[in-house]
Amino acid sequence: MIETVPNRFAGRPYRVELGFPEYTSICPLTGAPDFGTIAIRYVPGETLMEQKSLRDFLTAFRGRELFQEEAVNEILDAVVESCAPVWCEVEGEFNVRGGMTMRAVARHGDEPG
Repeated sequence: MIETVPNRFAGRPYRVELGFPEYTSICPLTGAPDFGTIAIRYVPGETLMEQKSLRDFLTAFRGRELFQEEAVNEILDAVVESCAPVWCEVEGEFNVRGGMTMRAVARHGDEPG
């Protein structure tokens, strides 16, 4: 799914923040496109996500019909499965549709203090 590379600094708790401002998918009820920004924040374990692979994974949502909340949770599941982070947060901030904005946040693990 998402390729990984070894984390040379696995013993150090540091935070990685990635942004994908070109997220798109399709609303399963209306067939209308959804646009938004996905932010992924994580404290890596033994591996890091390879960014090109992550970009390709996120781009693949373009043709999928799913709710915005589902997308955020699916992305979190894929990140956790691929690189087993110590902690991870996926945030989706979606553009206005029907006069409403939407923001969903899903988390895994406990953020190191």
